[in-house]
Amino acid sequence: MAITTPGAIPDYKKRDLVLNEERRRSILELVNREGRVLVADLSKQFDTSQVTIRKDLEVLHEKGLLHRSHGGALPAREGALEDPTLREKEQLHRREKLHIAAAAARFVKEGQVLILDSGTTTTAIARAVRGFRNLTIITNAVNIAAELSNTTVDVILTGGTLRKNSFSLVGPIAEETLRHLNADLLFLGVDGFDVQYGLSTPNLLESKVNRVMLEVSRQRIAVCDSSKFGRRSLSLISPTSSLHGVITDQVTLV
Repeated sequence: MAITTPGAIPDYKKRDLVLNEERRRSILELVNREGRVLVADLSKQFDTSQVTIRKDLEVLHEKGLLHRSHGGALPAREGALEDPTLREKEQLHRREKLHIAAAAARFVKEGQVLILDSGTTTTAIARAVRGFRNLTIITNAVNIAAELSNTTVDVILTGGTLRKNSFSLVGPIAEETLRHLNADLLFLGVDGFDVQYGLSTPNLLESKVNRVMLEVSRQRIAVCDSSKFGRRSLSLISPTSSLHGVITDQVTLV
């Protein structure tokens, strides 16, 4: 028979508390590394019930350590002003971006003119179409132009003022260049995709360039992983009705 002093925590409860804390720390490390976690996957990984995992996520959410989402969780967000660097974005949702890029590449045909805006998902698309022999890509992303520099793909760089955070070119020069061009297909990466609010990005100058891209493109497709859904970033680009389709990691609607 175990004997405890009044107010003391039994040993078995102490062990449970330690296990809970260890599991929650591990979950937090996973969500920050992977960019997104699902309840079902965590339940299998930690060999515990989905009810327990949901409670873990709620506790971490209440502490502001992560953001609870449908079926799982996302890294803690700083809100509409959040504007991570390109290097930081590259660490998130890598697998999803590769799947999106592969799906996007299937819509591309030889002889077309594409616009790729800046971002890690559109960079993945640039890598997916490197093998095309008769393709022109217009972009405001310096890193995308560099990705395609040793290929047979023709590249038109818009010019403009460099945003060092994202390696993108913005401002009046970029906008004016785009207004003198036409494209068959635009793949637009967004930071926020909200059905009521629209497509959004944290940077005002970037949103103005994106709007011109939409204006000069015959077919307009948003490319974004599902963590962007329901999010509203600082600057509105356009209503979602301006799109012809969406390619994401859960479903492709075109």
